[in-house]
Amino acid sequence: MELTIFILRLAIYILAFPIYLLNFLGLWSRICKKCFPYFLARFTVMYNEQMASKKRELFGNLQEFAGPSGKLSLLEVGCGTGANFRFYPPGCRVTCIDPNPNFEKFLIKSIAENRHLQFERFVIAAGENMHQVADGSVDVVVCTLVLCSVKNQEQILREVCRVLRPGGAFYFMEHVAAERSTWNSFWQQVLDPVWPLLFDGCSLTRESWKTLERAGFSKLKLQHIQAPLSWEMVRPHIYGYAVK
Repeated sequence: MELTIFILRLAIYILAFPIYLLNFLGLWSRICKKCFPYFLARFTVMYNEQMASKKRELFGNLQEFAGPSGKLSLLEVGCGTGANFRFYPPGCRVTCIDPNPNFEKFLIKSIAENRHLQFERFVIAAGENMHQVADGSVDVVVCTLVLCSVKNQEQILREVCRVLRPGGAFYFMEHVAAERSTWNSFWQQVLDPVWPLLFDGCSLTRESWKTLERAGFSKLKLQHIQAPLSWEMVRPHIYGYAVK
C-alpha cells in the first residue's frame, strides 16, 4: 500500500511540476490569493445547498451565548465569502477575520444580502494572530472549513480562547482525515501533497478533532459525519461547539 501511494504521488508530482515551479518562484501564491475567492464563491453555494440542514442544526443555539445586552457578538475566523451569514440570528454583531484581502468585495455582497445582521468590521489577519481583537471581547467564535488550512491549529485555538469571554463558545465545521484503511483515506494520502497548492493551503489528512480535544475547553460537543457532498475526498467531517 505504501509503495502504491509513493508511485501515485510521484506521478502527481510530475504532472503538477509547472505548479511546483511557479510556487518555487513565489508566483503561485499570488495567483491563488486572487483566484481562490472566485472558486470559493462558487463552491460555497454548492456546499451550503448540501450542508444547509447541518448548518441550521449547528448554529441553532447560537443565541443562547448572547451577553447581558441580549445581542450576540460573533467573530468569524476565515470568513471567506460570508457563506455562513444567513445562518446567524437577527441582530447578531459580526466581525470577520481573513488573511486574504481579496475576499472583501465578496463580503460586501454577502452583507448586502443579509440585512438581519449588524456587520462591524473586516480584519485582514491570520487566525493565529488576532491581536486586533481584545481579550474576552466576543460571545462566539465561528470557524468553518478553516482548520484544514491554517499553519498552526494549536495557536489558532489559543487565540480563540483568548478572545472568547468566559462561558463563550467556539463553533466549528471541518472536513478531516478519513478513517484509516479505507479507499477514501488512500486517495487522501495520494492527493494530499498537491492539494494545498490547488486549494490555498488546505490539507486532506488532518485529524482536527484531536487538536480540539487537547485545547482545554470546559465542554466539547463533537460529532463525526459523512457529509452529503459531491466531492468524496472531503466527505469526512466533524462539527459541533466547545465552551470556554
